[in-house]
Amino acid sequence: MTSPDIQKEISNAAAVETINAIIKDIGDSLFAIIDDESRDMSTKEQLAIALRYVDKLGHVNERFLGITHVNNTSVVTLKSAIEEVFNKHSLSISRLRGQGYDGASNMRGMLGISNELSQTLQRKDQDIVNTMNLVDISKQRLQVMRDDGWNTLLEEVFAFCAKNNIDVPDMDDLYQPLPR
Repeated sequence: MTSPDIQKEISNAAAVETINAIIKDIGDSLFAIIDDESRDMSTKEQLAIALRYVDKLGHVNERFLGITHVNNTSVVTLKSAIEEVFNKHSLSISRLRGQGYDGASNMRGMLGISNELSQTLQRKDQDIVNTMNLVDISKQRLQVMRDDGWNTLLEEVFAFCAKNNIDVPDMDDLYQPLPR
């Protein structure tokens, strides 16, 4: 049992059985995915995938599904990787009802508020008074984003849904499971 190959085989077998148990627990229920991409120590991009679902007892579960290596973190690459994982585990995208992404690398444009400050602080010739002004400006911009950014995003989502004839559920309603 001390052979690295045997340990790896046992570990892989346990992972397969665990994932099979998760898939069985989900059954025909709807689920969401939670993704996060990052670089490992060798600077290779990787994507971690977890599933979130409500079990037969009504408990919300979040279960880690696995890590897959990706060439980059573009939307197309991440979509392909997710589809590959779904196919591998016989998960139907038609039962997918939500996605959650950390997406820090994919949201630089939207949340680039502190970029100017960060670049300024890295310069050696920077005037301290100017730096303090940039800190104040960055704080104000972040506060505006906290106060108003979420509503702006929701308005964009609602507009997209209306344009594409997608029903938007009332998020204040109680959860009602679909009949099977």
